[in-house]
Amino acid sequence: MSSMPCQPKIQEILERASLMAEVLLKKSLDGVNSLNKDAEGWLAEVEVVERKSVPDTQDILGRYEMKFDLDGELVGYKRIMLRRRSDMEMVEEEV
Repeated sequence: MSSMPCQPKIQEILERASLMAEVLLKKSLDGVNSLNKDAEGWLAEVEVVERKSVPDTQDILGRYEMKFDLDGELVGYKRIMLRRRSDMEMVEEEV
């Protein structure tokens, strides 16, 4: 019987990305935009509210790239974009 460690599943990484975004950045999570796995680990893109505004269409959102290793440990993150909530963006959906 092999005792290979169980790697985290996508739902677990989604929950970790959501939690780490709020804990590390000390900002409210707006959403997880993408989550993908490759040979080195997981890559998540999350958006947080950088600055709340009235009306909320003027909120400033920050998009962050978060890297997790295959065991689900966060190994790095960086902000890759700032935008107003009302700014439209072209997004390619991957399924």
